Amino acid sequence: MERTMSPEFNHQRRRFFGVAAMAVAAAEFGMTAIANAQSPAVSLGAVKGGGHTSFGALKQIKAGVLDIGYAEAGPVDGPVVLLVHGWPYDIYSYVDVAPILADAGYRVIIPYLRGYGTTRFLADETPRNGQQAALAADMIALMDALGVEKAILGGYDWGARTVNIMAALWPERCKAMVSVSGYLIGSQEVNKKPLPPKAELSWWYQFYFATERGRLGYAANTHEFAKLVWQTASPTWAFDDETFNRSAGAFDNPDHVEITVHNYRWRLGLVEGEAKYDAYEKLLAMGPMITIPTITMEGDANAAPHPEPSSYAKRFSGKYEHRNVTGGIGHNLPQEAPQAFAQAILDVAKF
Repeated sequence: MERTMSPEFNHQRRRFFGVAAMAVAAAEFGMTAIANAQSPAVSLGAVKGGGHTSFGALKQIKAGVLDIGYAEAGPVDGPVVLLVHGWPYDIYSYVDVAPILADAGYRVIIPYLRGYGTTRFLADETPRNGQQAALAADMIALMDALGVEKAILGGYDWGARTVNIMAALWPERCKAMVSVSGYLIGSQEVNKKPLPPKAELSWWYQFYFATERGRLGYAANTHEFAKLVWQTASPTWAFDDETFNRSAGAFDNPDHVEITVHNYRWRLGLVEGEAKYDAYEKLLAMGPMITIPTITMEGDANAAPHPEPSSYAKRFSGKYEHRNVTGGIGHNLPQEAPQAFAQAILDVAKF
């Protein structure tokens, strides 16, 4: 039976073919060579966080299929910075970053992703879908709901992938970007290819989540599981129980386990996504160029799976710079080195 497409989906289809044409043209005319790969890496010593422990009162707004909880700091009429957290972390990754940016005059918005904190689905029947395009579409819906036309983006882990996708699919909504671990847009087809044993070992939780035992185990031991990931991904980060417990409450969201498990199963092609995101995923599977000004970052002690900076520099065709952060900085770079992350946001805004 033929599907009747909504005006929103038709708009998405037009965007897909328009952006896809741009991606093909970029490849044909050699734009990858313009990616400023010659920009030298900048090594920064870390100024570690811990000075702030809370945000102001959290807010809620209906956006797309969600009622999104978010923290906000800074003047309401300031240029907007949207900061997106990863797994298994939450908005407190940015608790020391937000005041720096707010003091500089920026309006800082830090949302809970679907499946975290106070973010909830508006309808019980909505699929608890963790695929990459869905998370990015959530952030565009949030910007729409808040009346934000354009924002500077920042993210790490799931958050970096999300802002990468926003920049690739909706460049007109994105002024600039800071992305920890660089270019993280994925492809189910690429994910089918096996990696060397050492690399596969680092993805142990992805394979665990592929099993029913893994789903049940994560549901039964969510906090312990998250703490283990924090410890292994950032082996020199000496976070205390108070720091962890501030974030652990975000994992008590009723949809957290489903979203997490679906995300990793979707990556391996073990479960379906939603048809409304198919056009986006086809484009993302092509590895689209990112044209907005970008700073990528990496901590010198990141023990989570991550690509080498040299492997993704040519994915960025706008003004581009890579920064290495030294001093034992692991996977959760914004929380471990907030000064360095905030400075990157302030700098990329001037590119």
